[in-house]
Amino acid sequence: MASEHVTLEAPLETPLVPDTGAATGVALGYPVETLELVERFIDDVRPLRVAVIGAGLAGITAGVLLPVKVPGIELTIFDKNADVGGTWFENIYPGVRCDIPAHVYQATFAPNTQWTEQFAQGSEILQYWKDIAKRYDVYRHLKLSHRVNEAVWDDNTSTWAVNVTNLAGGETAVHTFDFVLTAIGRFNDWRLPDYPGLTDFKGVLRHASNWDPIFDPAGKAVAVIGNGASGIQLVPNLQPIVSRLDHYARNKTWIAGSWAGDERTFEPQYYSEEQRESFKDPATYLAFRKELEDKYWRRFAALFRGSGENAGAREHFTQLMRERSGGKLDDLIPDFSPNCRRPTPGPRYLESLTEPNVDYIRTPIARFTATGIETVDGKHREVDAIICATGANIDMAPPFPIRARRTDLKEAWKDFPHTYMGLATPGFPNLLFIHGPHGTGASGTVPQSVEVQLTYFAKLLRKASREGVKTIEPSQKATDEFAAYNDAFFARTVLSDPCSSWYNGGKTGGRVHGLFPGSAAHVTAVRREPRWEDWEYTYLEANRFAWYFGNGWSRREQDPDADMTPYLAGGDLRDLHESWWSLP
Repeated sequence: MASEHVTLEAPLETPLVPDTGAATGVALGYPVETLELVERFIDDVRPLRVAVIGAGLAGITAGVLLPVKVPGIELTIFDKNADVGGTWFENIYPGVRCDIPAHVYQATFAPNTQWTEQFAQGSEILQYWKDIAKRYDVYRHLKLSHRVNEAVWDDNTSTWAVNVTNLAGGETAVHTFDFVLTAIGRFNDWRLPDYPGLTDFKGVLRHASNWDPIFDPAGKAVAVIGNGASGIQLVPNLQPIVSRLDHYARNKTWIAGSWAGDERTFEPQYYSEEQRESFKDPATYLAFRKELEDKYWRRFAALFRGSGENAGAREHFTQLMRERSGGKLDDLIPDFSPNCRRPTPGPRYLESLTEPNVDYIRTPIARFTATGIETVDGKHREVDAIICATGANIDMAPPFPIRARRTDLKEAWKDFPHTYMGLATPGFPNLLFIHGPHGTGASGTVPQSVEVQLTYFAKLLRKASREGVKTIEPSQKATDEFAAYNDAFFARTVLSDPCSSWYNGGKTGGRVHGLFPGSAAHVTAVRREPRWEDWEYTYLEANRFAWYFGNGWSRREQDPDADMTPYLAGGDLRDLHESWWSLP
């Protein structure tokens, strides 16, 4: 039987849409479900209201990538600070700088060829990220000096109610979002140590992350508590100018010469004018950058117990620490393996501890007094100022309540932050974490890792937007199986040695959640494409195809000037028919 053809006398101006009333009866020999079609085109964008909390490196990158990767996104970025930059905005203590080369600590899409120093000072890093925010118009999405107080999920509306205080004006308001992404960083929630008598001290008392720029330490007796990264930077910068420095450090720690062979010195390591000029040539700079960054992808082997790389690191670090301290500080050399805690390059730190105006104290603190610090052996030391380089809350939970279905995230994570691949948590729909627990592998670079994770989230958001997905959250089974893999993997590594660090929430021998269970190359491959089967969904319509398929047409084909054959452009066969934006 010949097929029937329909000839149109004029160009199609409106799509041939069937009656939108309920379909009934029988067509082509099979029953038709009673269904109300949604009158929309498949390529129409469903706007999504998305909040990002935090405007540090991760929040700025979200402000760059999400608007171009998620059509129709209505993005708002909150930050409690008066400007972007996160940790680089807040940390202004003497000597603050990055302990990896600046050319590695930058966005992959926005290289700066003109860094002044190999290991840039905090102010130069801050300016770089502020410039990125300006160049890509991130500021239009920002609500600065806005502190998030809580976020509460409403199952009835499938939205997040985010309570926010405008610190400039003092008013509080509730904003509604379809998705919330946390980008608060791992060390944002700084806290003073909980010692007795904390409020009795009459001198200057500050956390390193809350440095008072007016305070002049010159000629004063100063105590520095803590030998993490900030303490190791503070001590050698304060020692030459203070009258006396008391350094309290309970934990042993490894002092590294470098992260990947790029040796640090205490003095600034400036790039020469000739080097900076040569970097203006794109080919020269790309070759330089690739060679430099490649080394940071190849540090993973030293994480494994019994590996030659880890044994070599122990031998090298031990020799370095003995040489730099003149053999006077062997009790600082750890019993645990290198990389159980994050090793820190500490130029002039060990040398400073041997200076006559420094007292290195490992006796635990008993209490603060009005004039100083008393240790458990009864010894009292008077000081003019106490600087607490004691880190931040490292349980990885946000510093404000996030509640869904009568559960607070902090309570849910009190023993261990159960996440699905460091991305989300069951029971908290439409909540995503940027560089939270299990955020990145123990190699590679932070900016690249953030970009990969945000690209993954863009795919989730596009799915929700184009397919009428109302809620998305990981399944409990997938999350439990990830946790089991996580524990089995880290049992092979030195991270399960008896030490405390932010890797294990400060609990000696605790379950590791500060890193992803795999290398940076591994996690990049894992997050290249979502495993959609590991997620659970609800939809805007009872029939998942009613909204998604709409009326069976695309809006693009209604436009006589639209390119309906973008697939004919050619190119790399690996990308053929895979570019999400390139559709007829």
